[in-house]
Amino acid sequence: MNPYTFHKTTSLADAIAARSEPGGYLLAGGTDLIAQMKAGQRTPAKIVDVKHIPELNRVGEASDGGLEIGAAVSATTLAGHARIQAEHAALHDSVQLIGSLQIQNRATLGGNICNAAPSADAVPALIADRAIARIAGPGGERTLALEDLFAGPGKTHLASGELLVSITLPKPAARSASAYLRFTPRREMDIAVVGAAARIDIDDAARISAARVALASVAPTPVRAPGAEQALIGQAADAATFAAAATAAQSDATPISDTRGSAAYRRDLIAVLVRRALEHCASRLGLTV
Repeated sequence: MNPYTFHKTTSLADAIAARSEPGGYLLAGGTDLIAQMKAGQRTPAKIVDVKHIPELNRVGEASDGGLEIGAAVSATTLAGHARIQAEHAALHDSVQLIGSLQIQNRATLGGNICNAAPSADAVPALIADRAIARIAGPGGERTLALEDLFAGPGKTHLASGELLVSITLPKPAARSASAYLRFTPRREMDIAVVGAAARIDIDDAARISAARVALASVAPTPVRAPGAEQALIGQAADAATFAAAATAAQSDATPISDTRGSAAYRRDLIAVLVRRALEHCASRLGLTV
């Protein structure tokens, strides 16, 4: 690795200044950055440790009653958080699939997002949960729907000097459930060939009043599946509806063929995983499908 300077900070302003410098990189968990440095993919001139910035380490209630999660919060912390388990089951599912237990102790939610891998496990769950990114930079703060943050593999729409501070998840409806599933060749320590997250809200007649479906590893960025969502809304939460949504999701993706699977194989997996994720949602709502 090339030589670099290392700076630890507890100040968001310091972190923003470091991000503005040529060759300035932020270190939170480091599970991606350090591996990329060893491979020569990243050559930082300065690394700033942001793990101790208060704004990046909080998990608490947002002003609208939702949940705000700091970008430096670890996967392990999220997996053990009672409110995430109760209200955001898809996120709870996904953070337990990131690497090994040791990696989960280090890996952060913000890192999983800002690495901008199309296969990132936490991102589809967050998109299904209508996540909003809080971003800070030299020009102040702004918010952005999480699905609009990604520009391509390894690329985001963060401007020079900007960093992700936190993610806000709206409070779910009273009768709502979510789930995340992925397929990998190995059970652990692998990345998704396809990942699928779903959230559905149901009314008193068990009809779907709102739906979100998001996919990983089937496009240059994590994507929503609007065709699948349209196939769900207003329909009964049953096997026929879920099958129709799963088929529609295949047209919402643009998978490629690579060493882990062909495009055709990924399309088949999309249908299987979307249907199963929706069935998990129904089960969590106490419905039999």
